[in-house]
Amino acid sequence: MEHIVEFDKISKNFGKHKVVDEISFTIEKGELFGLLGPNGAGKSTSISMLSGLMKPSSGRILVNGKDIAKYPKEGKRCIGLVPQDIALYPTLSAQDNLYFWGRMYGLSGKRLKEEVDRVLKIANLEERRKDIVKGFSGGMKRRINIAAALLHRPQLLIMDEPTVGIDPQSRNSILETVKELNEEGMSVIYTSHYMEEVEFLCNRIGIIDLGKLLMVEEKEKLKQEIMGSECIELKINHEEDSIINGLSKLEFITKVHKNENGCINVYLHDPSQHLQSIVHYISEQGVNITQFSIQEPNLENVFLKLTGKALRD
Repeated sequence: MEHIVEFDKISKNFGKHKVVDEISFTIEKGELFGLLGPNGAGKSTSISMLSGLMKPSSGRILVNGKDIAKYPKEGKRCIGLVPQDIALYPTLSAQDNLYFWGRMYGLSGKRLKEEVDRVLKIANLEERRKDIVKGFSGGMKRRINIAAALLHRPQLLIMDEPTVGIDPQSRNSILETVKELNEEGMSVIYTSHYMEEVEFLCNRIGIIDLGKLLMVEEKEKLKQEIMGSECIELKINHEEDSIINGLSKLEFITKVHKNENGCINVYLHDPSQHLQSIVHYISEQGVNITQFSIQEPNLENVFLKLTGKALRD
């Protein structure tokens, strides 16, 4: 398949602090790619470099095969950026905001009007087109923000934390819009620290933490290869460390750790086969299990196993 984006050993330093550390990956045309990591992981910095807002300290980024540092106009022409912060004029109407940004993209006349009508329909805000933006809810502002990025019909839509601080209804609307745009052929990069959004939207995912790209893989393959097992979550009426140390020595258990909820996550193959042995071991220590569940692998488990911490830590 043809690459629309290629990161080639990209690093970014702010003084002595390296916020992005030699990351390399590619994104295919027509792909919905998720970049997953906690706040401060390096996601937004990577997006800023890709969109030409910031220059890498080293390495290169190719968009449609061209180095965006050498050919910035060609690269930016095919990119639509939905920034983390709202980029709208609050005292203008939704329609006037879109007319302004459309002119920034070089649109005018009949073409501009047609594109504004089109993106208002995508945002499902046609009836609010003449309303002043400062009176909009957070979710409505986010949807107009997305509409502005679509005016010039970009090949690649970059969405940097597009659902931060909005209501569930607007969030679901945005997620469905992203899916529909991708199904129509648009390439999308979606960054988030919300596991469930990336898991819902994306087929291939990159996990980044502390500026390092830890893994890039198809979603299901990532879960199966990294976890290699299912997870039992336990809560006990006892100090957890001694039980964790004991469980980790059992040969059929692949990993044990305490999660952010104060429970013990036990990873193993075929939990039903070994469940009795786990319960027996814990009972022998004079400890009671107060909560119990079996979980199939998900991205939260993957991130915990890769980094040893929860995504929102």
